[in-house]
Amino acid sequence: MTTNNKEVHLIADKVGMTQMFDDNGRLIPVTVLKVQETKVLQIKTIKNDGYNAVQAGYGEQKPHRVSNAVKGHCKKANVEKPVEGIYEFRTDEAEQFNPGEILAITNFEAGQKVDISGVSKGKGFQGVVKRYGFDGGPASHGSMSHRRGGSYGNCQTPGHVIKGKKMPGHMGAVSRTSQNMQIVKIFEDQGLIVIKGSIPGYNGSTVRIRKTKKSRK
Repeated sequence: MTTNNKEVHLIADKVGMTQMFDDNGRLIPVTVLKVQETKVLQIKTIKNDGYNAVQAGYGEQKPHRVSNAVKGHCKKANVEKPVEGIYEFRTDEAEQFNPGEILAITNFEAGQKVDISGVSKGKGFQGVVKRYGFDGGPASHGSMSHRRGGSYGNCQTPGHVIKGKKMPGHMGAVSRTSQNMQIVKIFEDQGLIVIKGSIPGYNGSTVRIRKTKKSRK
């Protein structure tokens, strides 16, 4: 059994970017996403759990790589093979879902606006010029502060670096959400969703797709 015309969150793998021509003949950059098979594992309600939500599992994992608790949880939901990962999303329509249902790609359509969440590419330890776009110091006349951040604060008062000061550090590898992304095309038989523009993450990374929350007027 599959779900249709419901507000669902799907898990997909980022395949990569390419180009497509739209209906007006314009060349646009697009990102291709491969939707993983996702099944409902548990229904959470206000009465039992304090909130309404749907817990789902995506992908498949080898039985010896998951705990007995996960195996039993999947078996209880009539899901034969253990899932690779488990997530949940809140919805007031939770009671309309049933354990074991497949969250289908048909819940989305071309032209629809969606929000896509993922983890951005990790850049490692970077200085302030690359991390925050600082201009840097003088380039000549004996200066040795080409890419330094300059002053980090006052002296005795306040006597410490203010919290939140932009300094060198680890860049990237943080959760980011791209909002109001347009679905260009859906290849239902292949499980592919084509999104206009770029989204967070490297090729092969996992992202979450959901109906947009802040539609542009």
